[in-house]
Formats: sequence, C-alpha cells, structure tokens
Amino acid sequence: MRIEQISAEPCQLGECPLWCERTARLWWVDVLQGHLWSVEPGGDIPRRHRVRARRLGSIALYEDGALLLACDDGLYRFDPETGEQQFLLDPKPDRPAHRLNDGRTDPYGSFWVGCLQEDDYRPGGRLYRIAPDGTCHVEAQGLSIPNALAFDPGRGRMYFGDTRAYTIWACDQLPGGGLANRRVFATLPPPARPDGSCLDRDGNLWNAIYAGGRLHQYSPAGELLQQITLPVSHPTCLAFGGPDLGTLFVTSAARPLSAEERHREPLAGQVLALRPGAVGRPEYRLHPASTL
Repeated sequence: MRIEQISAEPCQLGECPLWCERTARLWWVDVLQGHLWSVEPGGDIPRRHRVRARRLGSIALYEDGALLLACDDGLYRFDPETGEQQFLLDPKPDRPAHRLNDGRTDPYGSFWVGCLQEDDYRPGGRLYRIAPDGTCHVEAQGLSIPNALAFDPGRGRMYFGDTRAYTIWACDQLPGGGLANRRVFATLPPPARPDGSCLDRDGNLWNAIYAGGRLHQYSPAGELLQQITLPVSHPTCLAFGGPDLGTLFVTSAARPLSAEERHREPLAGQVLALRPGAVGRPEYRLHPASTL
C-alpha cells in the first residue's frame, strides 16, 4: 500500500487530524508544542497558525468555519482567518495539573474531551461532555489517557479508550448525549496501545496503534478485520478525508524515540496519507449559536 508524507515538519506529538470537506483542508495539532497546522493535500505548503497554547490536545469544527481548541487551560474558539482566539470555559477548574487531550464533537452538538495528568499519567483522568448550553458532564472517571473517541449514531453507540489501560470500550449513547452499558470492545497486548480512532461509512472502527506501528480496522462486533503496517512506530490518530473521503490521514509522534531510533524512522512525527479501500464520514460540527 502506497503511503505518502503530507506534512513538512515533524511533530513531537502529532494528533487530531481533522478534514474539513467544505474547504478541502486537513488540520492537525502538535500537542506538546501547542502548534496548529493545516494544509491542502497536493496543494500549498503546510501552514502553522499562531495560537496561544502551552499544550493543544485536540480541535473541532464549527458550522461557520471557526475551530474549537482544547488547550491545557480550557476551550477556546479560534478564527483561522483573523487569528482571534476567545476563551470559552475550562471543564476541569478543580484539576489544574491536568491537560485536555483527545476531543470530538458528537451528533447532538456536544463536545467530548478527556483530561489527563501529564507528569505521571496516574488514573485520575476524566472524560467530559460539554453540552451546547455550556454545561459540563463527567461521563467517565479513573482514566490515565482518555482516547479513541468515535460516534456511531446509526447504532446509538459511542467509543472511547484508555491508552494506558490498553482498552477500547463501546457504550450506548442516550438521546440526550450521555452514556450507558459500557463494555469492552477491544484490548491490546503491551507494549502496543490504542490511541486515536475514527469510523468508516460502514461503521467499522479504525484505530492508531501507538508503540505498535500499525492501524487496526474493527467491525462493529469487535472483530479485527485488517491490520496495516506503517513506517512509524508511534501513530497517534487518524481521519478520513480527501474529495471522496477515501484517504486516511495518520498523525504520528517523534518524541518517544531516541536519536538512533529517529534515524531509523525518518517519517516519525510526520502526517501520512494512504488509501485503505474504505470511505469515511464527515465530522460533526458545533453550532455557532451554542455557548460553545
């Protein structure tokens, strides 16, 4: 399978690739450097947007073209055209040592985001749901690195994982947006760990296997359908995009590697693109009229 390099500068911890089908642009972040990137695949040179963030865990799309930034100190609305960055709220004011991590918008207009304690990753992290009215709800606790968020409204299902627990769970998503009936969907043997996820049009879950150097495709029943080996050992997240939503974009990390390992992995930290034979779904968007 042909794998292409999309980015120009390696990320310490690349994350949250996000395809905007309206502008045909790919967005992603470098969490540890607090950088926001975008590019038109096959077009212009990748652009770094100036944002105020010590850490930038994830992003989401608004209906009006703005972005939601999940930074270490809370959520911000960001205008890519003007560079204006407006603070909205901090879902974790009682946890100043935690930073926000993987985040995603659900079909009901809520933004879900996990938090983690970066210095030791002790299992005190939470998964938050921020409703359109700005209220914050704790949906899961006792997590080390919340990750793997994905939503399947056709099955009334949501997925999330804990990278340090080597586990992805499936839950029933209630009409109001909350969760019920949490159960194990997939587990991995160490050192490989589940990281970011996305769904294809058939409801199969794709996951980046951190420290495993591959991608997994799971059926809705949890059956492993496909494994794709990558030229990087630490893929972090993935998203379908391109004009037909048939290109899979994969972010990766360079920071865990030694200088010798980076020499052996020249693509570590880069954004990669491949055509796996599946088609994705457009991302859900936040409504600008909401308090988010």
